[in-house]
Amino acid sequence: MTKEQKEWIDSADYESLLKKWRFAPTNDWVFLGECGKYYFQVMTQKCRADPEGAKAAGKKIGWESGLR
Repeated sequence: MTKEQKEWIDSADYESLLKKWRFAPTNDWVFLGECGKYYFQVMTQKCRADPEGAKAAGKKIGWESGLR
């Protein structure tokens, strides 16, 4: 994982992380190796820190809106 990738993951809000999780191709950098594990860890922490916000983000982006 590069410094830039880690910084992006750390600074992204839950909604941004979720969009990438739902709509990025399976070979996207966020899912590979150490970076993928870290991405999942941070995403989980942000979700647990604000479950209602995470639920709202999930409803907002849905499954068909895609990455924008």
